[in-house]
Amino acid sequence: MTARRTSAPRRLVGVTATATFALLVGACAPELPQPAAPAAPAVAPAALSVPQSERVLTALGDVLSTADEKLDAAALKPRVEGPALSMRTAEYVRASVTDGAKRPTSLPTSALAMVVPQTTAWSRTQLVVTEQPEDLQAQRILVLRQDAPRAVYKLWGWARLMPGAQMPATAPADEGSEELAADDDSLTMTPAEALERFMDVTANADASEYAEQFADSPLVDEMAKVRAQDRSSMGKVGEAATSYAVDPVPVASLRTVDGGAIVTGSFTAVARMTITGEGSSLPLSDPFYAALAGTSTATKEFKRTYTGVVVLYVPPSGSDAQVRVLAGELVVTAATAS
Repeated sequence: MTARRTSAPRRLVGVTATATFALLVGACAPELPQPAAPAAPAVAPAALSVPQSERVLTALGDVLSTADEKLDAAALKPRVEGPALSMRTAEYVRASVTDGAKRPTSLPTSALAMVVPQTTAWSRTQLVVTEQPEDLQAQRILVLRQDAPRAVYKLWGWARLMPGAQMPATAPADEGSEELAADDDSLTMTPAEALERFMDVTANADASEYAEQFADSPLVDEMAKVRAQDRSSMGKVGEAATSYAVDPVPVASLRTVDGGAIVTGSFTAVARMTITGEGSSLPLSDPFYAALAGTSTATKEFKRTYTGVVVLYVPPSGSDAQVRVLAGELVVTAATAS
């Protein structure tokens, strides 16, 4: 009996001591460190590093070389889209029907300068100023676009640097340039307005209400010459007219160091030659036009569709500088005859 009385208190003491130790350990244990959430960057990163851009250009060059050699438009599709695909496809037709006398536009893929956007969104568009082609023509601006996170960058368009054009300074490629919305009002006109007004000046020349806002441009002069040649060709046989349409949403609007922007967009020009003289016809002497139209004579109407790419410099708000055409390209991509 005595043994039973003395053993119970010992067991109680043992349990109490263990519980007290556990509480003390719990009270004194240091808190485990928690990982801190990374801070959001104050400025979006450049969409591509310079080495990544160089790899994109190498891949594009390989595709262009293969497709150009065979004049095979289908071979372009892995790396070419949009206006560039339409333009290059038409150039292959022209090269084929002229037995190579009129080759596709030379498009170097080695970069002298890159204008890369700061962004975390898609689509992403960057500009590449190339080295001068081997035929000593003007340098090109390549417009490269990535449509989705897992998509590859493709050539969306290209344009020739205008004679005497000076590219405005932009942020280093590894830092990236700020992207601007189509309705950004920090410029003398929004990017969308710049494209629309450029098209109005192109169509109406000095009669445009925006003519004084734009510096003289060889690209605008080139389109004026096309209209004049069409009118001259028709003579008394018929009439010639050209209509224009611009995509008001720029494919890219990228900030320049001075607060302005480089705005890139596309447009379409449709040149119609309508035959009004009874019994008259219009021979399509150019084998390229005949190949596109599928006939060598028009008796009612001959229509050519041009695809254009333009790169503008738009000054910052408050500036009295004019909008300048930095680069442009104009290619006949379709024709019909009736």
